[in-house]
Amino acid sequence: MARDLISRYIWIVDTINRYGKLTREEIDRLWMRSPMGDGNPIPPRTFYHYRRAIEENFHIDILCNRCGEYYINQNDENNPLLTNWLLDSYAVNSAMKDSNISGDRVLVEDVPSAREYLPVVLDAIGNSEKIKFSYAGFNRSRIEEDIVFHPYFVKRYKQRWYMVGLRDRNSDIRTYALDRVRAMKPINETFKMPENMDPATFFDNIVGITVSKAPVRIVKIRTTPQQAKYFRALPIHSSQQEEIHDNYSIFTYHLKLNYELVHELLGYGSQVTVLAPKELKAMVCDELEKMISQYSGKE
Repeated sequence: MARDLISRYIWIVDTINRYGKLTREEIDRLWMRSPMGDGNPIPPRTFYHYRRAIEENFHIDILCNRCGEYYINQNDENNPLLTNWLLDSYAVNSAMKDSNISGDRVLVEDVPSAREYLPVVLDAIGNSEKIKFSYAGFNRSRIEEDIVFHPYFVKRYKQRWYMVGLRDRNSDIRTYALDRVRAMKPINETFKMPENMDPATFFDNIVGITVSKAPVRIVKIRTTPQQAKYFRALPIHSSQQEEIHDNYSIFTYHLKLNYELVHELLGYGSQVTVLAPKELKAMVCDELEKMISQYSGKE
Protein backbone atom coordinates (compact mmCIF):
# COMPACT_ATOMS: atom_id res chain seq x y z
CA MET A 1 0.00 0.00 0.00
CA ALA A 2 1.48 3.35 -1.03
CA ARG A 3 2.45 5.65 1.80
CA ASP A 4 0.53 8.62 0.37
CA LEU A 5 -2.65 6.53 0.26
CA ILE A 6 -2.24 5.63 3.93
CA SER A 7 -1.87 9.34 4.72
CA ARG A 8 -5.09 10.08 2.84
CA TYR A 9 -6.99 7.34 4.62
CA ILE A 10 -5.85 8.54 8.05
CA TRP A 11 -6.60 12.17 7.12
CA ILE A 12 -10.20 11.22 6.32
CA VAL A 13 -10.62 9.24 9.54
CA ASP A 14 -8.96 11.91 11.69
CA THR A 15 -10.97 14.75 10.11
CA ILE A 16 -14.36 13.06 10.46
CA ASN A 17 -13.47 11.91 13.98
CA ARG A 18 -12.52 15.45 15.07
CA TYR A 19 -15.63 17.12 13.68
CA GLY A 20 -18.02 14.32 14.62
CA LYS A 21 -20.20 14.56 11.50
CA LEU A 22 -19.44 16.05 8.10
CA THR A 23 -21.25 16.22 4.79
CA ARG A 24 -19.42 15.48 1.56
CA GLU A 25 -19.32 19.19 0.81
CA GLU A 26 -17.73 19.93 4.19
CA ILE A 27 -15.20 17.13 3.74
CA ASP A 28 -14.28 18.48 0.30
CA ARG A 29 -13.87 22.01 1.65
CA LEU A 30 -11.48 20.80 4.35
CA TRP A 31 -9.72 18.53 1.86
CA MET A 32 -9.03 21.34 -0.57
CA ARG A 33 -7.41 23.40 2.20
CA SER A 34 -5.31 20.50 3.48
CA PRO A 35 -1.83 19.35 2.37
CA MET A 36 -3.53 16.18 1.08
CA GLY A 37 -5.56 17.96 -1.59
CA ASP A 38 -4.59 19.56 -4.88
CA GLY A 39 -7.25 22.28 -4.73
CA ASN A 40 -9.96 19.99 -6.07
CA PRO A 41 -12.67 18.05 -4.21
CA ILE A 42 -12.45 14.27 -3.79
CA PRO A 43 -14.26 12.60 -6.71
CA PRO A 44 -17.29 10.58 -5.52
CA ARG A 45 -15.90 7.30 -6.86
CA THR A 46 -12.52 7.95 -5.23
CA PHE A 47 -14.17 8.74 -1.89
CA TYR A 48 -16.13 5.48 -2.12
CA HIS A 49 -12.90 3.52 -2.68
CA TYR A 50 -11.21 5.34 0.20
CA ARG A 51 -14.04 4.35 2.55
CA ARG A 52 -13.81 0.71 1.48
CA ALA A 53 -10.02 0.69 1.88
CA ILE A 54 -10.28 2.26 5.35
CA GLU A 55 -12.73 -0.43 6.37
CA GLU A 56 -10.58 -3.25 4.98
CA ASN A 57 -7.21 -2.04 6.25
CA PHE A 58 -8.05 -0.34 9.54
CA HIS A 59 -11.42 -1.94 10.38
CA ILE A 60 -12.97 1.51 10.80
CA ASP A 61 -16.51 1.99 9.48
CA ILE A 62 -17.43 5.41 8.05
CA LEU A 63 -21.21 5.55 7.95
CA CYS A 64 -23.66 8.05 6.45
CA ASN A 65 -26.91 9.12 8.15
CA ARG A 66 -30.15 10.26 6.50
CA CYS A 67 -28.96 13.86 6.47
CA GLY A 68 -25.99 12.95 4.29
CA GLU A 69 -23.51 13.37 7.14
CA TYR A 70 -20.57 10.97 7.44
CA TYR A 71 -19.42 9.78 10.86
CA ILE A 72 -17.19 7.15 12.50
CA ASN A 73 -18.95 4.13 13.95
CA GLN A 74 -18.16 4.63 17.63
CA ASN A 75 -19.44 1.14 18.50
CA ASP A 76 -16.68 -0.49 16.47
CA GLU A 77 -14.69 -2.68 18.89
CA ASN A 78 -12.22 -4.18 16.43
CA ASN A 79 -9.19 -2.41 17.86
CA PRO A 80 -9.88 1.02 19.38
CA LEU A 81 -6.32 1.29 20.72
CA LEU A 82 -4.84 0.84 17.26
CA THR A 83 -7.32 3.35 15.83
CA ASN A 84 -6.38 5.90 18.49
CA TRP A 85 -2.68 5.29 17.91
CA LEU A 86 -3.05 5.86 14.18
CA LEU A 87 -5.02 9.06 14.73
CA ASP A 88 -2.60 10.35 17.37
CA SER A 89 0.37 9.66 15.11
CA TYR A 90 -1.27 11.49 12.22
CA ALA A 91 -2.40 14.39 14.40
CA VAL A 92 1.13 14.94 15.75
CA ASN A 93 2.65 14.64 12.27
CA SER A 94 0.14 17.11 10.84
CA ALA A 95 0.66 19.57 13.68
CA MET A 96 4.41 19.46 13.11
CA LYS A 97 4.00 20.14 9.39
CA ASP A 98 1.43 22.91 9.82
CA SER A 99 3.38 24.75 12.52
CA ASN A 100 6.66 26.46 11.83
CA ILE A 101 8.54 25.18 14.88
CA SER A 102 11.88 23.45 14.48
CA GLY A 103 12.34 19.75 15.18
CA ASP A 104 14.47 20.36 18.27
CA ARG A 105 11.47 21.93 20.03
CA VAL A 106 9.57 18.62 20.15
CA LEU A 107 11.21 15.79 22.09
CA VAL A 108 10.03 12.21 21.55
CA GLU A 109 11.21 8.76 22.60
CA ASP A 110 13.22 6.77 20.10
CA VAL A 111 11.86 3.36 19.09
CA PRO A 112 14.67 1.89 16.94
CA SER A 113 12.94 -1.44 16.27
CA ALA A 114 10.10 0.27 14.40
CA ARG A 115 12.32 1.43 11.56
CA GLU A 116 13.99 -1.64 10.12
CA TYR A 117 12.06 -4.77 10.98
CA LEU A 118 8.52 -3.74 11.92
CA PRO A 119 7.44 -3.18 8.28
CA VAL A 120 8.78 -6.63 7.35
CA VAL A 121 6.90 -8.28 10.21
CA LEU A 122 3.66 -6.43 9.48
CA ASP A 123 3.85 -7.43 5.83
CA ALA A 124 4.46 -11.06 6.81
CA ILE A 125 1.49 -10.99 9.20
CA GLY A 126 -0.75 -9.56 6.50
CA ASN A 127 0.32 -12.25 4.02
CA SER A 128 0.45 -15.12 6.58
CA GLU A 129 4.03 -15.64 5.47
CA LYS A 130 6.82 -17.20 7.52
CA ILE A 131 9.98 -15.22 8.25
CA LYS A 132 13.56 -16.25 8.98
CA PHE A 133 15.79 -14.20 11.27
CA SER A 134 18.83 -14.14 13.54
CA TYR A 135 18.40 -13.16 17.17
CA ALA A 136 20.81 -11.78 19.78
CA GLY A 137 18.96 -12.56 23.00
CA PHE A 138 20.19 -10.93 26.20
CA ASN A 139 20.41 -14.30 27.94
CA ARG A 140 22.55 -15.92 25.23
CA SER A 141 26.23 -15.50 24.51
CA ARG A 142 25.88 -16.33 20.82
CA ILE A 143 23.47 -15.18 18.13
CA GLU A 144 20.79 -17.70 17.17
CA GLU A 145 20.77 -18.15 13.43
CA ASP A 146 18.04 -19.11 10.95
CA ILE A 147 15.02 -19.03 13.25
CA VAL A 148 11.91 -19.84 11.22
CA PHE A 149 8.90 -18.10 12.69
CA HIS A 150 5.14 -17.72 12.13
CA PRO A 151 4.40 -14.09 13.15
CA TYR A 152 0.86 -13.90 14.57
CA PHE A 153 0.80 -10.34 15.93
CA VAL A 154 2.94 -7.52 17.33
CA LYS A 155 2.84 -5.54 20.54
CA ARG A 156 4.62 -2.35 21.63
CA TYR A 157 5.75 -2.12 25.26
CA LYS A 158 8.13 0.42 26.83
CA GLN A 159 9.79 1.69 23.65
CA ARG A 160 10.10 -1.77 22.12
CA TRP A 161 8.16 -3.68 19.51
CA TYR A 162 7.67 -7.40 20.09
CA MET A 163 6.40 -10.07 17.73
CA VAL A 164 4.45 -13.06 19.03
CA GLY A 165 4.06 -16.27 17.11
CA LEU A 166 5.10 -19.87 16.60
CA ARG A 167 8.70 -21.00 16.31
CA ASP A 168 8.97 -23.76 13.72
CA ARG A 169 11.59 -25.93 15.40
CA ASN A 170 9.98 -26.11 18.83
CA SER A 171 6.34 -25.66 17.77
CA ASP A 172 5.75 -23.37 20.74
CA ILE A 173 4.62 -19.77 21.13
CA ARG A 174 7.48 -17.30 21.53
CA THR A 175 7.88 -13.56 21.98
CA TYR A 176 10.83 -11.81 20.33
CA ALA A 177 11.98 -8.19 20.72
CA LEU A 178 12.56 -6.62 17.31
CA ASP A 179 15.51 -4.58 18.57
CA ARG A 180 17.38 -7.84 19.23
CA VAL A 181 16.90 -9.07 15.65
CA ARG A 182 20.06 -8.93 13.58
CA ALA A 183 18.77 -10.02 10.17
CA MET A 184 15.31 -10.84 8.87
CA LYS A 185 13.69 -11.84 5.61
CA PRO A 186 10.38 -13.39 4.53
CA ILE A 187 10.49 -16.89 3.09
CA ASN A 188 8.20 -18.29 0.45
CA GLU A 189 6.12 -20.37 2.88
CA THR A 190 2.75 -19.55 4.37
CA PHE A 191 1.24 -20.49 7.72
CA LYS A 192 -2.22 -20.71 9.19
CA MET A 193 -2.93 -18.90 12.42
CA PRO A 194 -4.62 -21.22 14.99
CA GLU A 195 -8.31 -20.57 15.51
CA ASN A 196 -7.83 -20.40 19.29
CA MET A 197 -5.13 -17.72 19.03
CA ASP A 198 -6.73 -14.40 20.02
CA PRO A 199 -4.24 -11.49 20.08
CA ALA A 200 -6.72 -9.31 21.98
CA THR A 201 -6.75 -11.69 24.97
CA PHE A 202 -3.26 -13.22 24.74
CA PHE A 203 -1.81 -10.77 27.27
CA ASP A 204 -4.86 -10.70 29.53
CA ASN A 205 -3.89 -10.53 33.21
CA ILE A 206 -0.31 -9.65 32.25
CA VAL A 207 1.76 -6.52 32.82
CA GLY A 208 4.49 -6.48 30.19
CA ILE A 209 5.25 -9.21 27.67
CA THR A 210 6.31 -12.20 29.81
CA VAL A 211 3.50 -14.73 29.50
CA SER A 212 3.12 -17.15 32.38
CA LYS A 213 1.08 -20.29 33.02
CA ALA A 214 0.79 -19.28 36.67
CA PRO A 215 -2.70 -18.65 38.06
CA VAL A 216 -4.27 -15.21 38.10
CA ARG A 217 -3.92 -13.59 41.50
CA ILE A 218 -5.70 -10.72 43.20
CA VAL A 219 -3.09 -7.99 43.56
CA LYS A 220 -3.63 -5.15 46.03
CA ILE A 221 -1.43 -2.09 46.41
CA ARG A 222 -1.69 0.99 48.60
CA THR A 223 -0.77 4.37 47.14
CA THR A 224 -0.47 7.95 48.29
CA PRO A 225 -3.26 10.32 47.19
CA GLN A 226 -0.86 12.00 44.77
CA GLN A 227 0.17 8.74 43.08
CA ALA A 228 -3.47 7.65 42.91
CA LYS A 229 -4.14 10.55 40.54
CA TYR A 230 -1.58 9.18 38.10
CA PHE A 231 -3.07 5.68 38.27
CA ARG A 232 -6.54 7.06 37.55
CA ALA A 233 -5.21 8.86 34.49
CA LEU A 234 -3.08 5.93 33.28
CA PRO A 235 -4.02 2.59 34.89
CA ILE A 236 -1.38 -0.10 35.30
CA HIS A 237 -3.83 -2.66 33.92
CA SER A 238 -7.37 -2.74 32.57
CA SER A 239 -8.61 -4.70 35.61
CA GLN A 240 -7.81 -1.77 37.92
CA GLN A 241 -10.31 -0.98 40.69
CA GLU A 242 -9.87 1.74 43.33
CA GLU A 243 -10.97 2.14 46.94
CA ILE A 244 -10.52 5.75 48.07
CA HIS A 245 -9.68 6.41 51.73
CA ASP A 246 -8.89 9.62 53.61
CA ASN A 247 -5.09 9.50 53.27
CA TYR A 248 -4.51 6.74 50.72
CA SER A 249 -6.05 4.62 47.98
CA ILE A 250 -6.06 0.85 47.52
CA PHE A 251 -5.93 -0.42 43.94
CA THR A 252 -6.93 -3.98 43.09
CA TYR A 253 -5.94 -5.94 39.96
CA HIS A 254 -6.34 -9.44 38.56
CA LEU A 255 -2.83 -10.33 37.38
CA LYS A 256 -0.27 -13.06 36.97
CA LEU A 257 2.97 -12.49 38.87
CA ASN A 258 5.97 -11.83 36.61
CA TYR A 259 9.22 -9.91 36.30
CA GLU A 260 7.68 -6.86 34.65
CA LEU A 261 5.04 -6.45 37.38
CA VAL A 262 7.68 -6.43 40.13
CA HIS A 263 9.79 -3.81 38.38
CA GLU A 264 6.75 -1.74 37.43
CA LEU A 265 5.84 -1.48 41.12
CA LEU A 266 9.43 -0.82 42.21
CA GLY A 267 9.52 2.09 39.80
CA TYR A 268 7.02 4.02 41.93
CA GLY A 269 9.29 3.92 44.99
CA SER A 270 7.77 4.79 48.35
CA GLN A 271 4.55 6.00 46.69
CA VAL A 272 3.34 2.38 46.39
CA THR A 273 3.15 -0.47 48.93
CA VAL A 274 2.26 -4.05 47.97
CA LEU A 275 -0.44 -5.47 50.24
CA ALA A 276 -1.26 -8.77 48.51
CA PRO A 277 -0.55 -11.46 47.60
CA LYS A 278 2.25 -12.36 49.97
CA GLU A 279 4.24 -13.95 47.12
CA LEU A 280 4.36 -10.65 45.25
CA LYS A 281 5.31 -8.80 48.42
CA ALA A 282 8.17 -11.28 48.92
CA MET A 283 9.33 -10.82 45.31
CA VAL A 284 9.43 -7.04 45.74
CA CYS A 285 11.21 -7.29 49.12
CA ASP A 286 13.77 -9.70 47.67
CA GLU A 287 14.57 -7.28 44.85
CA LEU A 288 14.82 -4.39 47.32
CA GLU A 289 17.22 -6.35 49.54
CA LYS A 290 19.46 -7.03 46.55
CA MET A 291 19.46 -3.34 45.67
CA ILE A 292 20.30 -2.32 49.27
CA SER A 293 23.15 -4.84 49.45
CA GLN A 294 24.69 -3.36 46.32
CA TYR A 295 24.74 0.13 47.83
CA SER A 296 25.70 -0.84 51.38
CA GLY A 297 28.89 -2.74 50.44
CA LYS A 298 32.28 -1.14 50.77
CA GLU A 299 34.10 -0.10 47.62
